[in-house]
Amino acid sequence: MSNLGQRLIFGVIGAVVLLSCIWYSAWTFAVFFGLVQMRMLWEFYRMMRKAGYKPAALVGGGLSVVMFGLIHFLNGVYHYAGVPRPATAYPSGEVGKWFEFVPVGQNALIALAVLLPTLLILREMFAWPRPNQSFTPFANVGVALLGLLYVSLPMSLLNALVFNERGYDYRRVLALLLLVWTADIGAYAAGKTFGKHKLAPAISPGKTWEGWLGGTLLTLLVGWGLGYLLPEMPLASRLVAAGVVAVFGVLGDLAESMLKRSVDLKDSGRIMPGHGGLLDRFDAFLFVVPVLVVLQLLFG
Repeated sequence: MSNLGQRLIFGVIGAVVLLSCIWYSAWTFAVFFGLVQMRMLWEFYRMMRKAGYKPAALVGGGLSVVMFGLIHFLNGVYHYAGVPRPATAYPSGEVGKWFEFVPVGQNALIALAVLLPTLLILREMFAWPRPNQSFTPFANVGVALLGLLYVSLPMSLLNALVFNERGYDYRRVLALLLLVWTADIGAYAAGKTFGKHKLAPAISPGKTWEGWLGGTLLTLLVGWGLGYLLPEMPLASRLVAAGVVAVFGVLGDLAESMLKRSVDLKDSGRIMPGHGGLLDRFDAFLFVVPVLVVLQLLFG
């Protein structure tokens, strides 16, 4: 089968699974993206191992799942309890049982952040000395921490975007996917047709300023059209979100391209024939999601 045929078939299968999981319920969304971010982290650690580092992949993967689960619960507790998010006080009675775990979850998240470096350093102490490694053990700790901050934290912050005052809203993550896909398609089409000036030739020779401009214009157009999907969201908010995707999405793509070039790899993985790894598919999210979360915190 040709590479184009593989990309088409597995692209359709992946899209169906993805859209089904985000549409069905909050817990299927959580399971899907929890597994996705764990696989992305594994791909990152795999590339770092190729560079000679020895990050704590099992420890990092386990901690990434805990982090994703805690952030999902803390953002989705109102949804699972079935009460409006703006409530000023936690409800009591049968519904209130959900909120008994909120302080526990918050403290667990803080404890995880505080103890994480210690856990990783202890792991290096038990494994020391490592044969045939030129890097210091603290370099391994740094790489393990970087993977959690670069991959797992941004993907976990998706939970802060998909819950609103009414609970879980699949339309938000669907809108984000549409914007990211539009930016990629627009950039590819415009770059193939008009591309002359290289955007970052040392990192990604195929990207051009003309392609980026075409992708940006198409993304802004789709941001305007998202009013049919999210009529309650103001036009200004939709255009700002589209602008964030257009700017930070390509930066996330370039960052991952730089990562692959630094370890001489074409793809981050082989989980999707014709598409590479999941880190290749969701690299834009790693820059886009944190910016959107910060904007949401600042401006609502």
